[in-house]
Amino acid sequence: MGEDRQPLLDALLAATHLVVPDELPDLIQRFGRRLGSATSVLYLVDLDQRWLVPLQLSEDPERTALPIDGTLAGRSFRSLDIVDASDQSAPATWLPVVDGTERLGVLHLVFHGDRRGDRDEVKAFAGLIAELLMTKQAYGDFIEITRRRRPLTVTAELLWQLLPPLTFGTDDLVIAAAMTPTSTIGGDAFDYGVDCTHAQIAIFDAVGHDLTAGLLATTAIAAFRNARRSKLDQQQTMALIGATIGDQFGDALFVTGIVAWLDIEHGSFSWATAGHPPPLLIRKGRVVKELHGEPGMPFGIGPGSATRVEQLEPGDRVLLYTDGVTEARSSSGELFGVSDLSDIISHGADDLPPPETMRLLMHAIEAHNAGVMRDDATAVMIEWRGRGSGQLDV
Repeated sequence: MGEDRQPLLDALLAATHLVVPDELPDLIQRFGRRLGSATSVLYLVDLDQRWLVPLQLSEDPERTALPIDGTLAGRSFRSLDIVDASDQSAPATWLPVVDGTERLGVLHLVFHGDRRGDRDEVKAFAGLIAELLMTKQAYGDFIEITRRRRPLTVTAELLWQLLPPLTFGTDDLVIAAAMTPTSTIGGDAFDYGVDCTHAQIAIFDAVGHDLTAGLLATTAIAAFRNARRSKLDQQQTMALIGATIGDQFGDALFVTGIVAWLDIEHGSFSWATAGHPPPLLIRKGRVVKELHGEPGMPFGIGPGSATRVEQLEPGDRVLLYTDGVTEARSSSGELFGVSDLSDIISHGADDLPPPETMRLLMHAIEAHNAGVMRDDATAVMIEWRGRGSGQLDV
C-alpha cells in the first residue's frame, strides 16, 4: 500500500472523534478522494437482508437501494469478495464492509481515470469504516433509520436493541443467526457469549406476540447473560432463567428455549431444553439427525431437561430454531415443516457459509408463508471448524 496509508487512516480516525453519525457520508466521500476515488458511497444492508441501502442525507435519484440478489453490489456482500466493475466508463470497485464477521454492507468507489486504487489501501479504508459504523451508531438514529425499509413495532425495537450481532466467527467457530419478520418480531430472541475455550448459545421463544412477549424474551436474555457473567454451569443457568421468568411473570406466562455449550477445543456440544424443538445436526452437507432428549418444561413453569452431550466432528453444524420456522403456512395450509427446513439447510451446507445460509433460510420461510407471518421465526447456526482449522469463511 504505500507509506501514506497509515497517515490517511489516522487522519480519518481523528476526524471522526467529534462528529455525529449523519456526518459519515461526507467523511467517506472526502477521504475517499484521497484514495483517488471520485465517488465513495456506503451501502448498508437492510434488516431483512434483501437490499443494500445508500447511506446519504437526502434522496438522490441516482443512488437507490440495490437488491442483494442479482447485482454486483450483492455479489460482493454475499461472497465477501472485492468486485470490480465499470461505472460510466470509469473504474469502479465494490468492497464488503465487515465488522469482524458481521456483514454490514458494501462500499462503492468510482475512481478517476484508469486508476482502481491500491487493494490493501481500499480494504483498510473499508475496514475502518466498519469500525466507525459500529461506534457511531450508538449516538444517533441516522444509521439505524437507513437500514429500515419498514417501521418497527415497539416490541421489535426493544428486541433489536438487545440482540448481539447476527454473525460471530473465529478460525474455530462460526455463529450465525437470522429472524423474520424483522419489523414486528415479538417474542423470539437469541444470545451468545464466547471465550477462549467455550461458546454459550441460547435461543428463546416467549409466549404471545405483543410487548409482554418482548419483555419475557428480554428477561430471558438478561438472565442468561447474568448466569454467564456469574460463571454458573449449564443447569444453574437453566434454573436461574426459569426462576427469573417465574418470579417476574408468574406461571401464566412462559418462555421455551435451549441453552447450549460448545467446547471449542474438543467439539463437545451440550444442551438443555425447556419445552423447545430439538436442535438439528448437519454433517457433510446434510441433516443427519435431530438431537432429541427430554424436552423439559418451559422457563417459568417447571424444570428444564437434563443436559445432553453430542460429540461433533470438524465441519459439523448445529441448528437451533423456534417453532415459527416450521409452522409457516402456505396458502393451501401446508406447513413449512422439519423436512423443508432440512432441505434448505442441506442444500446450502456444502456451498454457502452460515450467514448466507441463514439469510436464504429466512427468505424461503417468507416465500412459503401466505400473508402475514403467524409467528416469529428465528434460527441460529453453530459451525465448529475444529481447533486451529484456519479455514474461516464467512
